[in-house]
Amino acid sequence: MSDDGPLSRILLTRVIEPGDETGGRWLREYGVREVVRRLRADGATALPGVGEKRWAGLRARAGHADPERDLGAAARAGVRFVAPGDAEWPTQLDDLGDGRPLGLWVRGRPSLRLWALRAVAVVGARACTEYGAHMAATLAAGLAERGWVVVSGGAYGVDGAAHRGALGAGGATVAVLACGVDRPYPRGHTELIGRIAEQGLVVGELPPGEHPTQRRFVLRNRVIAALTRGTVVVEAAHRSGSLVTARAAQRLGRFTMGVPGPATSGLSAGVHELLRGEATVVTDAAEVVELVGDMGELAPLRRGPVLPRDLLEPGARRVLAALPGDRPASPEEVARGAQTSEDEAVARLYELRALGYVERHGDGWKLTRQAMISVRAGRSPR
Repeated sequence: MSDDGPLSRILLTRVIEPGDETGGRWLREYGVREVVRRLRADGATALPGVGEKRWAGLRARAGHADPERDLGAAARAGVRFVAPGDAEWPTQLDDLGDGRPLGLWVRGRPSLRLWALRAVAVVGARACTEYGAHMAATLAAGLAERGWVVVSGGAYGVDGAAHRGALGAGGATVAVLACGVDRPYPRGHTELIGRIAEQGLVVGELPPGEHPTQRRFVLRNRVIAALTRGTVVVEAAHRSGSLVTARAAQRLGRFTMGVPGPATSGLSAGVHELLRGEATVVTDAAEVVELVGDMGELAPLRRGPVLPRDLLEPGARRVLAALPGDRPASPEEVARGAQTSEDEAVARLYELRALGYVERHGDGWKLTRQAMISVRAGRSPR
């Protein structure tokens, strides 16, 4: 096994767990070939940073590893292995330092490196509400329509909704799994993950056939954060795993965003805690792209509806605002309230009468009944 071939790294994916910074330091300081030699050679000196029991366990794993078998199984499942230095390797994963993946198993046709250049993570609660599922799907569809790749973890809840939203929009999505990419997990998402593999990419650090564990789920989240320009959290309780992704994104200098929910919802409590820190509130795909996109990709200005009174001349609006809502007022009183002359006030009152806003009442003026109702509702009085 040579340093420039994939077999040594493939062997190490059976030996060193994802995110093991001690193993990453070995590769950086000694090189892949020397690490593999020491793990497999009888009587070889143990590498620093581990005790005797752990070293013996690692050597036992190395003894049972068969990288050629793994490579063959991957090829039969339509899976390829991408290692650091390969043309398809996303270099932003190098930001993980000694905790970067040994390599990634990739299922699907597109280039992972090219897709990761314009990718956003959408993550959140597994037991999400209908609101959370709706927001995740809507955000993902909007991002996909704008040419962004949606990355998530393939899990139930927000993850699944995000993947479906992107797929439904005919867009690109990537599922990062905490197991072998040839064995979809959760099993209830077998069909979904199959669709992702056909239309997008399924990636993971673990070799074919490997099963997920709680720790592997947690460590998988750092890959989601590192692959993308930013992470959006849609519903998360205080102990949600999606917060691990958000915090990893913050450590890596990526954008961290949150979709707010009801203040009384425990499933939004973790998101709200993020938003009290350095995370940014987002409510749709345009706001996400404004943050993570290129210069000029701005969200539209948010404005309320234009009301009929907004279209009045400024002088007429002042006179209208000076009329009390519960009684008639004299022209002199209206003029004082509008800070104008009595002649100007009278002229404006006649103008407003023609538009249906006011009516004469003896020597005074008052709002029409229809005007009072329509002004509150934002409609024209006629």
